[in-house]
Amino acid sequence: MGLMDGKVVVIFGVANYRSIGWSIAQALVREGATAAFCAQERVVPEVRKLAALLSSDEVYECDVQNEDDVPAVFRVLRERHGGIDAVVHSLAFANREDISSRRFVETPRAGFQLALDVSAYSLTYIAREAEPLLEARGGGAIITLSYLGSERVIPNYNVMGVAKAALECSVRYLAYDLGPKNVRVNAISAGPQRTLSARAISGFQDIERIVTEHSPLRRNIDGGDLGNAALYLLSDLGRNVTGQVMHVDAGYSIMGL
Repeated sequence: MGLMDGKVVVIFGVANYRSIGWSIAQALVREGATAAFCAQERVVPEVRKLAALLSSDEVYECDVQNEDDVPAVFRVLRERHGGIDAVVHSLAFANREDISSRRFVETPRAGFQLALDVSAYSLTYIAREAEPLLEARGGGAIITLSYLGSERVIPNYNVMGVAKAALECSVRYLAYDLGPKNVRVNAISAGPQRTLSARAISGFQDIERIVTEHSPLRRNIDGGDLGNAALYLLSDLGRNVTGQVMHVDAGYSIMGL
């Protein structure tokens, strides 16, 4: 008997095997969930290969900046499943030059808008379209992924830190709006992971080293840790947890120096 038996989970943002969304998908399927993946056109072939490893044939092309794609995906999911039980939002993007090549004060309007649109607003857009399908199952849960740069200055994180701050605030307002429908909304603030997005951050290896050396547990985390945290938040184990940002970072976020 798995914690997610009979549950349908929609996962946005898997690009390859290093994606945090992929680690989460593995944990959920291990506990009995059916996983559906939403990905940009350019990575759909790779995501299909990964989905097959979890016995899933559901990979939908979806660009969250396209006004038609997200509603179209949820229409297909309604037709196929009648409703859904959980959503994983693992999406973030900013122009590389706006992260590592210039000071935050030099961020152009277009770059700021892009980062906030993809990394923060997309959660609200997805939650709005998912709401009726979650309600059809009597409620459910949504999680997103954040990082310590939302709370503190992380050099070379820049506009993405501002986007993550907006994302975390969105979690609280969405939790309030969707709570009466028995839909919970939470975030995981993850320790540094070697994802495709992390490659754009100058000095990322130094960040990993500092966390390993100075976190209370004297180690970094891995994808399995994030998968297990997501399992808690998306299953009935976390049935009364909503509007929260859970730090999974070996305790580094509590440190002052």
